[in-house]
Amino acid sequence: MPSLKDLRNRISSVKSTQKITKAMQMVAAAKLRRAQSAAEAARPYADRMESVLANVGSSFGPGSVAPPLLAGSGKDDVHLLLVCTAERGLCGAFNSSIVRLAREHALSLMAQGKTVKMICVGKKGYDQLRRQFEKQIMELIELRSVRNMAFENADPIGKKLIALFEAGEFDVCTLFYSRFRSVIAQIPTATQLIPAKLAAQASAAGPAAAYDYEPDEGEILATLLPRNISVQVFRALLENAASEQGARMSAMDNATRNAGDMIRKQTQIYNRSRQAMITKELIEIISGAEAL
Repeated sequence: MPSLKDLRNRISSVKSTQKITKAMQMVAAAKLRRAQSAAEAARPYADRMESVLANVGSSFGPGSVAPPLLAGSGKDDVHLLLVCTAERGLCGAFNSSIVRLAREHALSLMAQGKTVKMICVGKKGYDQLRRQFEKQIMELIELRSVRNMAFENADPIGKKLIALFEAGEFDVCTLFYSRFRSVIAQIPTATQLIPAKLAAQASAAGPAAAYDYEPDEGEILATLLPRNISVQVFRALLENAASEQGARMSAMDNATRNAGDMIRKQTQIYNRSRQAMITKELIEIISGAEAL
């Protein structure tokens, strides 16, 4: 049984930890408001970009020659997985849930005989994936020094993907990130970037209107498709930033509650041990007095 001094030290240590987790929870809550606003502001632009691309891309018939970023390389032998995670931990299952989705996708592709390559954005995802896919990881992109995520941080990643695709390094690129829904709900998501997977255009009012484009569809897509890749990467980074702070806020709240429960239990043990020692000393004093 631990001594009273050990129990006091343990209670003091847990109280110090509780102060840290409470402070981290408050910091995450403050950062979450900004990150959530940025993620929600980026969604309409990214959705509209996909809608415009789907509209323009639907004009290409079976005999038309579509841009490579839309039509692909004509095969799907080599897959590149762009896995976006956080640079820091202490955010619950945020990183592991994204890594789990990417791992399952990679193993499924490898079981089909496909070649898998990876680019990790964020150190935590890299640390987990390199244990099993060290040979498949091409590069680690760290954004630890970035305080507020901006398009300038995502654009070089998008240009790198396009350069690798044009060099024939891969045939299909899939983006993995966590979509923010609420503080307690972050959804691991996989989105195909190259070739662009455009949503079907459905209209409840009837057939879609016919448009004439100036310049032609090919020139429009040649400009929009590369930008769309950077936009989707930027959206993923913003969603990740909000999801990370939401997950950290929830994890630190749970840690603070657990620390409180541990303090109460240790205090009860301390009080019982102290009472037992006092009772024992009183018994010894009374027994000694009676012996005299």
